[in-house]
Amino acid sequence: MFNPKLVEEFTARMSATLAQSPASDIEKNLRAALAGLFAKLELVTREEFDVQTAVLLRAQERLTELEARLARLETPPAQD
Repeated sequence: MFNPKLVEEFTARMSATLAQSPASDIEKNLRAALAGLFAKLELVTREEFDVQTAVLLRAQERLTELEARLARLETPPAQD
């Protein structure tokens, strides 16, 4: 799974390494390449993930309620 902390650590280490060398344009190219790679992976932010999780949970709750209601409606009334 994608770990943003790992990417930050990688970027920090690359920045430190590149700061010690005259190849600052390599850093720009590397950042652009990584940004392109992450865009292709179609990643979502944690906030977006949490929102969609909440939406899914609510939909599941509503489905359970509707299934119970349908079961009650389909049950014939008791004959006394």
